[in-house]
Amino acid sequence: MASPQKKKPIPEKPKESEATAESKEVPENAEESYHWAERLAERTIREKGNKKKYTVAAGITPSGTVHIGNFREIITVDLVRKSLEKKGKQVRFLYSWDDYDVFRKVPQNIPQQEKFQQYLRFPIVEVPDPFGCHENYAQHFEKEVEDVLPQVGISPEFLYQNQKYQSGEYAEQIKTAVENTEIIKSILNKFRQENLTEGWLPITMFCPNCRRDTIKHLKWLGGYTLHYRCACGAEEELDFRKKPIVKLRWRTDWAMRWAYENVDFEPGGKDHSAPGGSRDTAKEIVKAVWKKEAPVYQMYDFIIVKGAGGKMSSSLGNVITLKDVLEVYEPEIVRWLFAGTRPNKEFAISFDTDVFKVYEDYDACERIAFGAEKVSEKERQKQQVAYELSHIGPVPKSMPFQPKFRHLTLLLQMQGMDVERVISYMEQELRDEDDKNRLRARATCAKNWLLKHAPEEFRFAVQEKSTVQLSEKERMLFHELADRLLEKEWTDVDLHQEIYILCTNHSFQTKDFFKRAYQVLINKERGPRLAAFILEIGRQRVAELLKKA
Repeated sequence: MASPQKKKPIPEKPKESEATAESKEVPENAEESYHWAERLAERTIREKGNKKKYTVAAGITPSGTVHIGNFREIITVDLVRKSLEKKGKQVRFLYSWDDYDVFRKVPQNIPQQEKFQQYLRFPIVEVPDPFGCHENYAQHFEKEVEDVLPQVGISPEFLYQNQKYQSGEYAEQIKTAVENTEIIKSILNKFRQENLTEGWLPITMFCPNCRRDTIKHLKWLGGYTLHYRCACGAEEELDFRKKPIVKLRWRTDWAMRWAYENVDFEPGGKDHSAPGGSRDTAKEIVKAVWKKEAPVYQMYDFIIVKGAGGKMSSSLGNVITLKDVLEVYEPEIVRWLFAGTRPNKEFAISFDTDVFKVYEDYDACERIAFGAEKVSEKERQKQQVAYELSHIGPVPKSMPFQPKFRHLTLLLQMQGMDVERVISYMEQELRDEDDKNRLRARATCAKNWLLKHAPEEFRFAVQEKSTVQLSEKERMLFHELADRLLEKEWTDVDLHQEIYILCTNHSFQTKDFFKRAYQVLINKERGPRLAAFILEIGRQRVAELLKKA
């Protein structure tokens, strides 16, 4: 998408653009919902009229990997979609792939960089797939998104703009735009330091000879007729109905599609929401040229991946995708991360130990939604809506099983990273198949986190045989503890106290005992709380290991 151009200093221009103003939350009052998505749905109904069916939209150019920051636009629209449906409305959710845009830069995560330099300035849809698994470059990145969205309960109607343009579907819209060139220029010039040139048109095209957008001369001759001359030497007069190779420039294109698809709600990124940016200009263009009002708008802020070192960029290749996030977070929690945060607020998705808090906070939201945790009425309503919007499929009638993520990271490592063994270990806590499915999903996420993201101090493996060299005194102490473990069922509190008694009886420093115990059990000097850890591993297993030490 185009970046906002610098604007002229205009004294009468308000400091805050309409796009920025519209992105603010509707003031809360007794007649409005407490959750931002429901307020946006209410605002859409209020501003667009009480209709039976609404159209909500989003879109992106598949110029590279679509990252989790780009996903914020998709999920924002889907949460408003769900809120409208909750109010009994029918909703058409459009997602446009702007795959007829120009291929401007080879992202750094694309193999064979030099090979793809030759395709610069081509339509993205005509660039080969660098990974050789799809028909073209655009389709590769489109399918990456389309294949994963159903996992988070999102199924929009996909529109492919290369098909729309190259089929001639937009011919009348292009004609309308060129007929109103001066109006469009006057709107754009208000926000530019230098006016657009005399021969400027709100259209561009890819040369049918070289396939690049290197057109040096483009003139509208009236009606549907154009004359062009390309840098490659090709020159032609054509009827763009019969030879549909013309497309609208970005800001005019956005306005046209609002009108053409009758879009009622569409958010935009922070970059498009700046004063004089694409939202401001497109809003004026759609009203002046197509005589329609722009959709209800919501600005969304950037997403930071904690520890990634700055803003993600598809062109730089330093991206985290929705698929990556789903390896660590359950689909409902991914939805909840966005549902629980206002779109115009920047937030971070974490892959470090903050993952524990994310799961704890989601579980708290779930308990509040089911009345198992008491909060103020305002907070209860807000959390309940966030939970309902996050859930995929019907909301359960009773509160689901809540296995603790942190606890699962311990169990997995004690069970050789075997998810099914963890499920068997917790079998008595499971009420039904739904509980088992949630445990399996959460344990799988915990396993992925341990394998790919966990700090070294969180990783361990219970030893089959200790290789630690112990003194005779240490060996006697561990053998006595082994005997004690097999005498009865212990609580972690009682076992912790027993360890202190043993150390006192043998005149052994407890800190040295803990260090040695961890070395024997997991070949590390520190670990989880020892008494509880021993009981989790199993008294018999630990006793055998201590006897071998």
